Amino acid sequence: QAKECNGVKAPIDTSKPNPNEVEFDNLYLDMNGIIHPCTHPEDKPAPKNEDEMMVAIFEYIDRIFNIVRPRRLLYMAIDGVAPRAKMNQQRSRRFRASKEGMEAAEEKQKIRQEILAKGGILPPEEVKERFDSNCITPGTEFMDNLAKCLRYYIADRLNSDPGWRNLTVILSDASAPGEGEHKIMDYIRRQRAQPNHDPNTHHCLCGADADLIMLGLATHEPNFTIIREEFKPNKPKPCSLCNQMGHEVKDCQGLPREKQGKHDQFADSLPTAEQEFIFIRLCVLREYLERELTMASLPFTFDFERSIDDWVFMCFFVGNDFLPHLPSLEIREGAIDRLVNIYKNVVHKTGGYLTESGFVNLQRVQMIMLAVGEVEDSIFKKRKDDDDNFKRRQKEKKKRMKRDHPAFIPGGQFSPQALGNRSSPQAISSPRQAAFEMRMHDRQNSTTSPSPNTSLTSDGTPSPAGGIKRKAEDSDSEPEPEDNIRLWEAGWKQRYYKNKFDVDASDEKFRRKVVQSYVEGLCWVLRYYYQGCASWNWYYPFHYAPFASDFEGIADMPSDFERGSKPFKPLEQLMGVFPAASGNFLPPTWRKLMTDPESSIIDFYPEDFAIDLNGKKYAWQGVALLPFVDERRLRAALEEVYPDLTPEENRRNSLGGDVLFVGKHHPLCDFIVEQYTSKNEEPVDIPPELCHGIQGKLTLNENAVLPDQIVESPVPMLRDLTQNSAVSISFKDPQFDEDFVFKATVLPGAKKPPPVLKPGDWEKTNNDGRPWRPQLGFNRDRKPVHLDQSAFRTLGHSIPRERGMPGMYANAVPLGAYGNPYSRPLLSGQQQIPKLLSNLRPQDSWRGPTPLFQQSPQRSAGAAPLLAWNRMLPSQSQYQPSQYQALGGPMNYPQRPEDRMDRGRQV
Repeated sequence: QAKECNGVKAPIDTSKPNPNEVEFDNLYLDMNGIIHPCTHPEDKPAPKNEDEMMVAIFEYIDRIFNIVRPRRLLYMAIDGVAPRAKMNQQRSRRFRASKEGMEAAEEKQKIRQEILAKGGILPPEEVKERFDSNCITPGTEFMDNLAKCLRYYIADRLNSDPGWRNLTVILSDASAPGEGEHKIMDYIRRQRAQPNHDPNTHHCLCGADADLIMLGLATHEPNFTIIREEFKPNKPKPCSLCNQMGHEVKDCQGLPREKQGKHDQFADSLPTAEQEFIFIRLCVLREYLERELTMASLPFTFDFERSIDDWVFMCFFVGNDFLPHLPSLEIREGAIDRLVNIYKNVVHKTGGYLTESGFVNLQRVQMIMLAVGEVEDSIFKKRKDDDDNFKRRQKEKKKRMKRDHPAFIPGGQFSPQALGNRSSPQAISSPRQAAFEMRMHDRQNSTTSPSPNTSLTSDGTPSPAGGIKRKAEDSDSEPEPEDNIRLWEAGWKQRYYKNKFDVDASDEKFRRKVVQSYVEGLCWVLRYYYQGCASWNWYYPFHYAPFASDFEGIADMPSDFERGSKPFKPLEQLMGVFPAASGNFLPPTWRKLMTDPESSIIDFYPEDFAIDLNGKKYAWQGVALLPFVDERRLRAALEEVYPDLTPEENRRNSLGGDVLFVGKHHPLCDFIVEQYTSKNEEPVDIPPELCHGIQGKLTLNENAVLPDQIVESPVPMLRDLTQNSAVSISFKDPQFDEDFVFKATVLPGAKKPPPVLKPGDWEKTNNDGRPWRPQLGFNRDRKPVHLDQSAFRTLGHSIPRERGMPGMYANAVPLGAYGNPYSRPLLSGQQQIPKLLSNLRPQDSWRGPTPLFQQSPQRSAGAAPLLAWNRMLPSQSQYQPSQYQALGGPMNYPQRPEDRMDRGRQV
């Protein structure tokens, strides 16, 4: 956390040692996990325009950078055009987002009209265009603008931030094909295969997807850490109608807003807490897996690295982005544990491992799947029993709560307050009037409530004659979607294939076709994780998976893919994944193909579509039954409208590549400048000794950032960089033959991290039933600062309770960092313009003063608590930042402190 003095926050010097007591070499950002929460956040009001969104993204990157503090490389990867196998999922998500957004807007308008008709009080409706998150797709103007803004941001940081001084930055924007996380993995694989690669590089990958854990394990790097936002369920959200907390839109009653604070000073603020992050250390996960997967008395040599690859492969059966999960394997039912137990029982018979460097042995996989198929029937029956037991317990709980619920709870100033609420109680006003209203409410209830034996008619009045059947909506149980499959009853396989595929289960040929497609998918996914994209065109052509018991005779199935396939172009992908409602991001004639009834591909864009819950409870868990896009028909239709593209649209429709940035202090800077000076058009190899061992090809970039040239700001509120010293150049990863196989092994010279787990960590009950809390920092033996109750009471007396709360965008850039929204460079000889966030940057708690675009009265904030890591010991003086530049390891790597202590390190 940053230190604060007199309401001003000092910027964090990220060149200093990492307070988490670990030093990272490379930081990789899966940018789509940053773009989405910054453009349409769930826990605070959304930014008002694109400029605010870009600033929010800059702040988020700063926050991650301050925590991780990489010393060699920062790699930013935005999702580019995805393989066809992924496009089906993207299409489903975007159609759902469009449909749910329209339904939510209609429902909100309907409830608004009902509340106003009853005399409710609602704030005036804001006239603003709904942000369509579908624009976060390659080929749109939004993504093109984002790439420009990130180039500006990188140049600014390389010019002004001491922590970026010796850093190599690679930006892979949306024009470079491939998913963000897989572009990162491809980079790591190709660098690992180089002779100059440091096998003890410490990687840190930022992203929220669970598959990043699998990808990190698949690299077999000994030091791999994932940083992600800490998930906190049930975060309070304001009602989008009245902007008050405590209820959802459907429960809104249009009540007047309650007073916030003694003088209503918190009226415009939401109770926002700073986002916290956690590290997932894959070396610790590897320790758990080693204990779990180690097997004795094998007929072949046990290899832990190979068993990790098998474990990653088995997790694909539970679900991934490219294939539906098998009906009998649900992750919440312990499917991974079940697969591991079956694997350990069967592996003695298989004669070897299931996979090798991303290639599958189908004969051995068949033995595992048929073993799962033998217990499928019992899995379905147990699932039904567990579901029935859960419903019974919920019903009993509801009855108990209804029975114990008080008949009347006073509201307003006499409403019950939660224990431990530290806010001062409001002064009582008009107690007689409040007491009268409570008595009247009680009397009204007593006169209208019927006796327990009295029946009610349909309009709610007592009925003297006998009872009537209770309405469905009054019952304790919620209506359940009809399940026509009934997997727990005999004949489940016949019903499944009839309902889901509309074929008879006895149609052996069709079932084999489904199984073959699924087996191809398993081979494709594993290759994708370990070797890169085997085919840009392959996809699973069904909405549902087969059963495990259907995996008979798969050993002979072919698992090769066509060579030389190419990715879609960005605008072609937009046509493949967008619904017609998002057609405004496409050129007019292309958009017309989505809506014109005479269009040859109008069937690809249904206005409405069914969602099959497939045994689930919520619509978001169901299967969107959308038609699959026929690539040949799509390309044929687009051939007619390609001539209508403008030069700008043609540029956005072309595939690009990665760009490498360095600052003036980087050893590679002079080498790159020399390439521009000599106007060398040929690709040149990076000298690895100048760039931390990184290898690849460099070619001149048309829109390069060059020293002594002004870098114009794409955001009006940010100033141009008039004294730029950074430089950029196009970068391409090392290339290999199509038949080359990247070995999934630990590299020679890699040192295994010291073990972290203790004997008590193996026990499942080692937390004594307490909620799990992550430890602070990487040193589990360090004692955090402790305050007892008396210290908290002292703080409570000395710190004013009514201090200002942070604003909606309290994490925004401080005042003075931007200047006038329409500022431009001053003339030569005038005072130098402060660069973006150069003096007061919010790398800390994101609680700085609000920026110009949302200026409000200045509020003070309490000083940051002194955490343990803020008190650096004198013995840690060897961590001085200058040593990163002065001392070089093998290949002149800036060494981590612990590396310098060990002179015998191998590379």
